[in-house]
Amino acid sequence: MTQLPERAINLIVLDMAGTTVADGGLVEQAFTRAAERLGVEPDLEYVRATMGESKISVFRALFGDEDFAQRANTEFERAYAELVDGGRITALPGAAEAIAELRAEGRKVVLTTGFARVTQDAILDALGWRDIADLTLCPADAGRGRPYPDLVLTALLRTGTDDVRRIAVAGDTSYDMLTGARSGAGIVAGVLTGAHDEPRLTAAGATHVLGSVAELPALVRGF
Repeated sequence: MTQLPERAINLIVLDMAGTTVADGGLVEQAFTRAAERLGVEPDLEYVRATMGESKISVFRALFGDEDFAQRANTEFERAYAELVDGGRITALPGAAEAIAELRAEGRKVVLTTGFARVTQDAILDALGWRDIADLTLCPADAGRGRPYPDLVLTALLRTGTDDVRRIAVAGDTSYDMLTGARSGAGIVAGVLTGAHDEPRLTAAGATHVLGSVAELPALVRGF
């Protein structure tokens, strides 16, 4: 492990699905399964528009009723877990290597998600990623999910990072970009391997747009 310069980026907060983990349409498939089980029509247009947001928040917006939103969230998490258990989850090319490289340079890496903890753990187990990062966080760990800054600020507090400007946030959705911008992170990097395109990422606050997370170590070193 190398000694970082005094003002270098020393905390990397990474999204999972679409950023480090290939989604392959699993979120939409899980929403569809959950809607079928609940006897409601899946609003896939809204699901696509809110990719990256905390899933329980999406269901609250869709259905209004808190009890039904909680039921819908439970069904979604169950459906997504079924897809994960069926071998439908893979790491994006270069993601594990990028994380290893960042950590070898002395930087802390935190993986975040809009999923519940049970789903996040299922993904980590399926990939063999339990020890790949310094910390993993879901919305329940932080109080609120994206687009609030809570996940990034919780990562800062739990890793003992001393300055928000020394944080790099990377994700594939506008909600990831809003979270990074609202936290004051020095780098807010959008990646083009997931839900949203470059104009949408930039409009939401991206300071940089990368082809994939594999390009992040070089960006961070040059900051």
